Amino acid sequence: MNTKFYYGSGSPFSWAVWLVLEHKQIAYELIVMSLQSGELKEADFLSINPHGKVPVIVDADFSLWESLAIIEYLEERYPEYSVFPSNIRERAVARRIAAETHTYLYPALRRLLELTLFRSSGNGNPAEIKLSLKDLGEQLDYFENQLQSQYCVSDLSLADFTLYPLLALIKRLEAKQPQHSVTALIGPKLTTFMQNIEQLTYFDKTTPPHWKG
Repeated sequence: MNTKFYYGSGSPFSWAVWLVLEHKQIAYELIVMSLQSGELKEADFLSINPHGKVPVIVDADFSLWESLAIIEYLEERYPEYSVFPSNIRERAVARRIAAETHTYLYPALRRLLELTLFRSSGNGNPAEIKLSLKDLGEQLDYFENQLQSQYCVSDLSLADFTLYPLLALIKRLEAKQPQHSVTALIGPKLTTFMQNIEQLTYFDKTTPPHWKG
């Protein structure tokens, strides 16, 4: 087992890579890193990823970070059980959707989390939360309208594995702070999409450990 996977529980970017590793049936060593203790900023980890973030894979003597780059590498290194559509246009769309989740959906969600779940001293300004909910809702409406089948494109792909963890993080916010009714922003097609991902045989294995129980 040459591949080491450095993971942070609850990190949506780490979760995307974990789903791909399981989907492609790649043997790996899971190394769980603390997101709060300062472990990511220690010299040993910074020698692997100078940005001090997860996910990271170390494949033999090769280190790689940034989830989309990791997924591209895993696809080329281990081509079986592909997460890239065979059709060139669908492949391009899958890449586009994956990029859009990082560029548009995640910043909108991150801002809301910073005003709510990530605050130890209570929620932020109600007007700012209301605006963040509106922004997040607009992004979710966009992705709702992009879904044309049970997955983002015709086959299960990197687009699905990058989108799902962000939607799950919204559900996590709902569970912790139901007063914001944030899951009401998730439309029916995205709800069905989430159910499809959650039915994958390896899904439960990848659920963030601290979300269980």
